[in-house]
Order: sequence, then structure tokens, then C-alpha cells
Amino acid sequence: MSNRRQFMHVALGSAVAGPLGVLSPKAYAQAGLPLEQVKVFYGFPAGSSGDIVARRVGEKMAGSSYTKNTAVVDNRPGAGGRIALDVLRTAPADGSSLALTPFSMLALFPHVYSKLSYDPFKDFVPVGMAAIMQHGLAVGPMVPASVKTVPDFLAWAKANPKDASYGSPGAGSTPHFIGALLGLASGVELKHIPYRGSVPGVTDVVGGQIAAMVTPHGDFLANHRAGKLRILGTSGAKRSPFVSDIPTLAEQGFPDLVVDEWFSFFAPAKTPAGVVAAANSAINAAVKDRNVVDALALVGLIAQGSTPTELGQSLSEQYKKWGPLIKKVGFTAES
Repeated sequence: MSNRRQFMHVALGSAVAGPLGVLSPKAYAQAGLPLEQVKVFYGFPAGSSGDIVARRVGEKMAGSSYTKNTAVVDNRPGAGGRIALDVLRTAPADGSSLALTPFSMLALFPHVYSKLSYDPFKDFVPVGMAAIMQHGLAVGPMVPASVKTVPDFLAWAKANPKDASYGSPGAGSTPHFIGALLGLASGVELKHIPYRGSVPGVTDVVGGQIAAMVTPHGDFLANHRAGKLRILGTSGAKRSPFVSDIPTLAEQGFPDLVVDEWFSFFAPAKTPAGVVAAANSAINAAVKDRNVVDALALVGLIAQGSTPTELGQSLSEQYKKWGPLIKKVGFTAES
């Protein structure tokens, strides 16, 4: 299934997720719902785009059939987002703990780390999507203003090998592999510089310390609009609604680099199905709330729900898609 068809399918599915997740009052009571308090683990710092998803959706969970109060976000940055999932793996399977994560940590990391402390398919249960993001390639003042497209940048990088580098928010992340695959597809050697999250890398691009960065394009928007860096391409199946004048990577000759990455909620394995259904219903209601939609749009995210089944199917598809691509790059955590 193509990414476009996949997310159209998810969009249609989210419209029916509410009814599918509705339990009778008696069933809620039997499941111990609504809970007094829910904690959401997130594997990156406060203030990042995913953190905003966790907080805005968590706020709207209050007063739902799932939880009485606003969900508390517990940031566990480090290890490329793995720490939050390690914590979730051993958390009580009663609905009181969720994690919000991009798909990198679940679909890509099993191909990157020979020894991963969690199994994405055995240790967690899908609850629901919350947002879709595109990644972007942006350049800063180190790169001449005449460079206006991705092919322009690759030609410049080939002519300036000493400066031919790009940052990403972490080794083994989706943006890391997008940059690596761009280099392989064009025969240009691009040096990868991993950061701990997007913010320090974007700061270095704006300051002229590195040439380029690949990261969720929402993290570029403010500086792009201020003229401090230039987004050259985005990774979606179609152009980003936030920079609709910027062509996609596919439009610029890289059809294999179509990536719409999600932020989604997961619960520990063995969390009761009724609790998962209640959590899913609360998430889907939250991502339809206009205030949430607008808050996510400010950081370049599209609010998007799903059913648990659809999220599980998407994870499986992404896992299968990225295995051969990562093998093509030849990167492992030990390399």
C-alpha cells in the first residue's frame, strides 16, 4: 500500500474510531475507568514538536471516559527516544501509562540495533495515531543563495566535499536515513552529523556551522520564514500545506524518499482491550479539537487519528519498508 493510500485509509478509519471505541458505562466501570491519572512518556526534550503533541492531546483527555484529569507528560530524553519506550515496557499494563513516539524508534531501530531492549511488536500495544509530520532538507548561510533545490545542493556538495555535511536529530533516525539515501541516490558523499534532537542542529545550520539539516520540517518553519535558512525539499507524498511552494523530494527526482512519519501513542503489552479502546476514543476526540489542530499546525504537524488496528498495520508496513533501505545504507549502531 502506498503512503498516500495508507494515510487516506487511516483518515477514513479515524472517522469511525470513535464508535468502535465506545464502551457501555458498565464496561467502563468494570475496566476501572475513567482513571484518576494518566502519564505519557516522551523520549525527547520539552518544547519539541512531539512534546507539543503529547501535551495538547493530553490536556484534552481530561474529563473523558478514559481519564478524569489532564495527562501528565514525563519527558525521558536520550538514547534517540529509546529511554521512554524502555520505561513504558515495564510500566503497569492498566492504562495509566502511555508513550508517544515517532515510528523511527519502533520501525527503524530494530534494523539498526542488534541488541534492542524492547520488541516493538511484543512489548507494546498500538493505541492510536495523533499527528503526521514530513521531514525537510534545509540549508543555511554556509551554502550559497544560488542553491535553491535539492539537486542544486547535491551539486554544491559534490563540488565542496570538505563542507558536504548534514545534521539529523539522531543517528538511526528517519532524517538520518533520508540524508544518507539522498547521498547514495546521487553519488554524493554527505557526512552525517548526529545531534541530540532538532534544536541544536537547526541552531548550527542558522549559525553557519554546518551546511544542511534533515529533520521534521516544522522545526525549520520559523527560521525559514525569517530568511535565516532555506527549506529545499520536503518528504511527503504531496507538498506540505505549511510550505506549499517547496517541492517534495519525489518531485525533485527522488521518488523512493516519500516519508510521512507519525507520532503515535502506545501502551504496555497486555493492557486490556477495553482500556485501549477508551484511550483511543479520547485521542481521536482530542485530535479533532480545533485548538489541538491549530496548535499542531504551528509546528508543522497535521493532527490525525486512527484505530489501534490501523496503527498496528502501519507500523508493520513501515518496519518492512525500512529494513532493506537501512541495509542499503549499511548503517548499524555498531558501525
